[in-house]
Amino acid sequence: KGPTGISRIHLIPGFIDSEQADWMFEQLLQDIPWGQRTHIRQEASFEEPRLTSWYGELPYTYSRITMQPNPNWHPVLTMLRERIEEFTGYTFNSLLCNLYRNEKDSVDWHSDDEPSLGKNPVIASLSFGATRTFEMRKKPSPEEDGDYTYVERLRIPLDHGTLLVMEGATQEDWQHRVPKEYHSRDERINLTFRIIYPEPDGMPW
Repeated sequence: KGPTGISRIHLIPGFIDSEQADWMFEQLLQDIPWGQRTHIRQEASFEEPRLTSWYGELPYTYSRITMQPNPNWHPVLTMLRERIEEFTGYTFNSLLCNLYRNEKDSVDWHSDDEPSLGKNPVIASLSFGATRTFEMRKKPSPEEDGDYTYVERLRIPLDHGTLLVMEGATQEDWQHRVPKEYHSRDERINLTFRIIYPEPDGMPW
């Protein structure tokens, strides 16, 4: 429980059984149009340390990168979306796919709190391939003035076929990341299903 409400995290290991997860992983690895995006910060550009792909009727903007609409869902992704919707009771219209090629690929601390996700967004995150650690840290209180030194932290290993669902105030009160690893890691695919809303033109969010 936090200042903006209750943060809920559901972890479902083996949501996809290992035999199914094996062939889904191979098919998605091969068929998804993976690409590497470039960030520009303070006039310096750098490539994201992972590959991504976007599915959905609407564009998605994060960290000043806009991913264009792509309504052509892969059949495996459609099947997974329907299975997750049935399990969670939520409806998802978009999907950000991430490919971590090895232990050097990562995503830095962030919250999925873009205006297009609405208030208290639900993110359903499904992992295939190598196990990677998903870390969370609570955002410091105003009195702590942005100091993360003593905040509450969680470390969750996400295995092949595991589903993680984040709800409630999780994005408002917590940050998460997948850090680089020091030991060799094989490829990992992470599918993050979400609900995207159209942003009215010119409206301050």
